[in-house]
Amino acid sequence: MANIKDTALDINAAPPSAEQLRMALLEEQMAEADKQEKLRAKKNQELTKFTESFLKDQVNENEIAMVRRLVMNAVKNGKYEALVYSFPSALCTDSGRAINSADPQWPETLQGKAKQFYERYQKNAKPQGYKLKAMIINFPGGIPGDVGFFLNWEPETK
Repeated sequence: MANIKDTALDINAAPPSAEQLRMALLEEQMAEADKQEKLRAKKNQELTKFTESFLKDQVNENEIAMVRRLVMNAVKNGKYEALVYSFPSALCTDSGRAINSADPQWPETLQGKAKQFYERYQKNAKPQGYKLKAMIINFPGGIPGDVGFFLNWEPETK
């Protein structure tokens, strides 16, 4: 389309034909569609890789250290809660429905690393006075998107 634009701005050149303009527009739209398809394919590939790791791998030291850093950053900012982990709700056995409806049995729907994080919370953090809240943090297209785990250390109110 750059050629058409150059011609259109040159007052001494013949104007582009309507057909040339339509073709240039079509080429631009096709290039944008190709770009979007490549982006979509890349995102799908990243999601597949994440899903495989999420379901098969163990929570590692780097992930645990990241949770600790997120908590300490929240403390430095005067907060009592931090979003410490997120993952697609589609990776819950019920696609996040129990979490979205605050069903007390929501932990039973966890799989992979989310289940491991929850078990670590139960074993290590809960006895230390922490609370864990799980909630859907976005709704793309009106359906549950990602689940967020929020670690809370706010004092009990009486």
